[in-house]
Amino acid sequence: MDWLTSVAPVIAAVCAPCGVIAGAWFSYRQVKRRGDADERVAAVQAATSEKAAEGQTYVEAMKTVTAGFSSLLDQQRGMLDQQKVLLEQERAMHAQTVERVTVLEAGQLELQREVRLMQEEQRRDRRWKAAALEYIHSLLGTIRSLGRSAPQAPPEIADDVVPPSE
Repeated sequence: MDWLTSVAPVIAAVCAPCGVIAGAWFSYRQVKRRGDADERVAAVQAATSEKAAEGQTYVEAMKTVTAGFSSLLDQQRGMLDQQKVLLEQERAMHAQTVERVTVLEAGQLELQREVRLMQEEQRRDRRWKAAALEYIHSLLGTIRSLGRSAPQAPPEIADDVVPPSE
């Protein structure tokens, strides 16, 4: 074992730097692991905060969309209410128009009936006038045939009673 004591300074000189290198390597490895772990934790925290921010943005967007749809639905409900009111007004106006048309049709039928009556009266009056004029002409002819002069016709009918050409 003598040889071991003679090699001891060499072994000590080799082992000391190996120990320093091993210690440095262990220290480096521990720092690197801590750094990697810290880096992973930071990455996870960043991803988590990014996802949380994304989630918050999504929630805000959904709230905005929901509020927009709610507002749109309220506007449409308001428009529906206005349309219902307008429809009721239109129905009332339609009912009034139908009533007026009914009254006008009844009036038109009454006027048509009166026109028919007046036309019939005109026909009867024309027939009566033609018969009366023929009768008057016949009487005037009879009076003349008796040798007498016919009396003058009243001014109201003088134009219609023209003595027959002699």
